[in-house]
Amino acid sequence: MFDLLTAAELLRELLIRARPLDEKETINLSEGYKRILAQGLTSYVSVPPLDNTAMDGYAVRSQDCRQPDSQLKVTQRIAAGQIGQPLHKGEAARIFTGAPIPSNADAIVMQEDTSLDGEIVTVYKTPNPGDHIRRAGEDIRPGTDVLTPGTRLKGAELGLAASIGATRAKVMRRLKVATFSTGDELAEPGQAIKPGQIYNSNRATLIGLLAGIGAEVIDMGVVKDTREATLAALEKAAAEADVIITTGGVSVGEEDHVKAAVEQLGRIDIWKVAMKPGKPVVYGRIGNADFIGLPGNPVSAFATFCLFARPFLLKRMGANQVLYRAYPVRAAFDWKVPGGRREFLRGHMVSGVDGVGEVRIYPNQSSGVLTSAVWGDGFVDIDIGQTVIRGEWVRFIPFSEVVE
Repeated sequence: MFDLLTAAELLRELLIRARPLDEKETINLSEGYKRILAQGLTSYVSVPPLDNTAMDGYAVRSQDCRQPDSQLKVTQRIAAGQIGQPLHKGEAARIFTGAPIPSNADAIVMQEDTSLDGEIVTVYKTPNPGDHIRRAGEDIRPGTDVLTPGTRLKGAELGLAASIGATRAKVMRRLKVATFSTGDELAEPGQAIKPGQIYNSNRATLIGLLAGIGAEVIDMGVVKDTREATLAALEKAAAEADVIITTGGVSVGEEDHVKAAVEQLGRIDIWKVAMKPGKPVVYGRIGNADFIGLPGNPVSAFATFCLFARPFLLKRMGANQVLYRAYPVRAAFDWKVPGGRREFLRGHMVSGVDGVGEVRIYPNQSSGVLTSAVWGDGFVDIDIGQTVIRGEWVRFIPFSEVVE
């Protein structure tokens, strides 16, 4: 007998059971996108390495520009990557963004605040010492731990690693996730549909979502709706993968074989969550492999992966940030009938009449309407028993928090 968990309880229980990988490997950072650091990165250089200019303009000694419309002789031109000569009294250097500041200069005058006549520049705005200068080490100083273990390497993180000259990193190995769909009614795109069949959208959805978080996907396709085929697929998946994720076959129908097969081969710890879409969600173990069974309806599979499987997988992968964030937004809809399950409505942000963002919901919230997930840009999180009047504040989980 299994208790019906709330969505919050399900997420908590899954994260308790998520065992981070302990296998590591060293890779070139050029291949590091979406990998997870097993060992942090420390800088041994200053960033920037020298004082440099944040603007195009003129490097000056501020004491030479204390009078209005001061005139200075331009004695050199310094581009990024060049080292200039020291300034002397009454001199200025033409300088371009990123170029090192010549010694004796203590300010940059923006080009817009000057005029040039031959070799003489007139400075119309009196500079203060330090104006528009980026100091050496103001971003990173030697000895700074710039990236910590558990960090997921994306564009900004890889750029930060490059800024300190790093070329290699120790990362967690990729999490191997086997996935398959069940259902004799499923046909693959490109096949002719027979009477009673539908095209299999869950396979493409899951493969995309798993690739998005950086998992190594073992695609096992569609498994026939028989106990024998289901057992064989689960045994094969458990031998090859760290985690098995299936869609369909986890309810209580006579043709729903997945849950029973997992119980025969291993154990089931969790079954069913009080949410909509996606009540039948299963967690168990087969040998050393985790098993997550998602519902078969397309939106249910999408929602339960995003909200529950994804945080679980990220923790298994060794990530230190696995939870998504919700934001308060104003409702552009009414929700008058309190439900007995927590609902995750597909919503779309728009600009309200007063310029404040508000969220609309898709007219058809059926768990089979995958169009709603493409139209929407997030979930509106409605608590059990909650009603909403247009203009009230609701919780909104952007898809950018749960989909990559």
